[in-house]
Amino acid sequence: ILLAVLLAAFNQLAGINAILYYLNDIFARAGFSGVSADLQTVAVGATNLLFTLVGLALIDRIGRRTLLLIGAAGMVVCLFAAAAIFAGALSPRLLIVVLVVYIAFFAPSQGAVIWVYLSEIFPTRVRARGMAIGSSTHWLMNALIALVFPVVARHSTGAPFLFFAAMMALQFVVVLAFFPETKGVALEKMDARMEKA
Repeated sequence: ILLAVLLAAFNQLAGINAILYYLNDIFARAGFSGVSADLQTVAVGATNLLFTLVGLALIDRIGRRTLLLIGAAGMVVCLFAAAAIFAGALSPRLLIVVLVVYIAFFAPSQGAVIWVYLSEIFPTRVRARGMAIGSSTHWLMNALIALVFPVVARHSTGAPFLFFAAMMALQFVVVLAFFPETKGVALEKMDARMEKA
């Protein structure tokens, strides 16, 4: 259950829904006009769709744990870069590139892996309850972060990005240390794999 809660929480601590919900505001804070902010949002959405499909193609080839590690590492870099943009250390023109690359790391890792991993790690007799705990954690964290993000961003637009970057660095360590690979493991043998973790 702890792995499910951690995975669901980290999914939202990546900042994905807060960033998507407030994307036009984020671009406006970086100096983009309303029209260009809308176009940037379309680019981010299209990237999300494309790289979710990439994740679906890769999840059984390279594994869930590997995708989570690659995604976390890439998101750390992108989120730090976004924070640097809002701190004035990088050009605001780079924001669209940074956020598109961030989505390209999120979608095939956190975006594609969470629901597959959650459905695999619980024994059949408690799978429904385990999925309910994971889903509840996911949406509660979503609501909390979506509520807090604009308040913090009003004082410092870069601060949430720094926080999300730190959370993805922590996720990398947690996945590396505690998350077993479930690729190719039959559901009937998953109990034994999880007990070894």
